[in-house]
Amino acid sequence: MKVAILQPNYIPWKGYFDIINLVDIFVVYDDVQYTVRDWRNRNRIKTKNGLIWLTIPVDGSQNKLIKDVKVADSKWAIKHWKTLVANYSKAAFFKEFKDLFEELYMNCKEKYLWEIDLKFIIHINNILNIKTKIILSSEINYNRSLKKTERLIDILKVLNASSYLSGPSAKNYIDEELFRKENINLEWMDYTGYPEYPQLYPPFVHEVSIVDLIFNTGYYAANYMKSFRRGEQK
Repeated sequence: MKVAILQPNYIPWKGYFDIINLVDIFVVYDDVQYTVRDWRNRNRIKTKNGLIWLTIPVDGSQNKLIKDVKVADSKWAIKHWKTLVANYSKAAFFKEFKDLFEELYMNCKEKYLWEIDLKFIIHINNILNIKTKIILSSEINYNRSLKKTERLIDILKVLNASSYLSGPSAKNYIDEELFRKENINLEWMDYTGYPEYPQLYPPFVHEVSIVDLIFNTGYYAANYMKSFRRGEQK
């Protein structure tokens, strides 16, 4: 069984969803330290004036676990939706997904950041037809006093995982030898080689929210994602 463990991100980019699609269980790592100016509460979209950030304001994020971070201003959702409409209303498939996303934003009353992130991730998984099981790390009975790599391995052992798929940035801290000792296969996600798609406001940029791909390509979005293109969809 293959597992991935990632912190919750706000409307993540396509690579995040490729990782979800390539595993049997996706663990939302919500009981680790919240990091400011990171992907937990923000992401980028394309506009005619270049890339801009959509940021959810959070309150008292210093020295808190992700699961304990609350939203600071309930008006964020209206502002984000108006910004998306202003910049994607002319996208090829915006009309097909307008009602779904408008309802998501207009009815987003969640008080905790992780709840918002997960809500959007689940709905986007449905759009992409990703069936992977999602669980919260805070609901797993593992040893939270361990160091980084040991914590991950303990979660994997609780879940009886035989393989772990990691994002490439984790190479900076993961101890690969510990995985070998536990007989858990460590795999690295490769984010290179993504095809370009019809995108508003050139030049093309890959590192933007998945909503850019959905609004521009609609039901063909999977054709521009690696897990689907390479026949690895479960």
